[in-house]
Amino acid sequence: MANQIKGRSGASGIYGLRALALMLGLFFLFNGLDKLAWFSDSGILATRLQGWLQNAPPSTRWYIETVAAPGVPFFARLVPLAELSTGVALIIGFWTRLAATLALFMVLNFHFARGFIFDPEFLMDGTGFPVVGGLLALALGRSALPFSVSRS
Repeated sequence: MANQIKGRSGASGIYGLRALALMLGLFFLFNGLDKLAWFSDSGILATRLQGWLQNAPPSTRWYIETVAAPGVPFFARLVPLAELSTGVALIIGFWTRLAATLALFMVLNFHFARGFIFDPEFLMDGTGFPVVGGLLALALGRSALPFSVSRS
């Protein structure tokens, strides 16, 4: 009997992770679709970075000035492509753990560039802590999830 109960909770856990992957995949897909204009106009990202620079702490200021701003033409194409790819991978269940790990670093990078990761509001923002926690759960979770294209 204990094995049956353990088996059921394990199964519901992997279904829960699959639902989480689906929801986070939709989140990234729609974020990527919202940034499609960046492919043809990297100035959109440059303007956003300049806005973040206004009240940035020193570490964020350094990051924007030395890494993000000089790389705007590259990042303006990489970010939407990465969000779209991550979204599709999580939705269809293709290399879920890898997609979640890469997305986790992408989200942390985004919040660091905003200077938001050091702000207590990060803990209450819906695109911060819950997304980081969900991605961490997927990155650390079981690799074979139900209704996935890949089983590894």
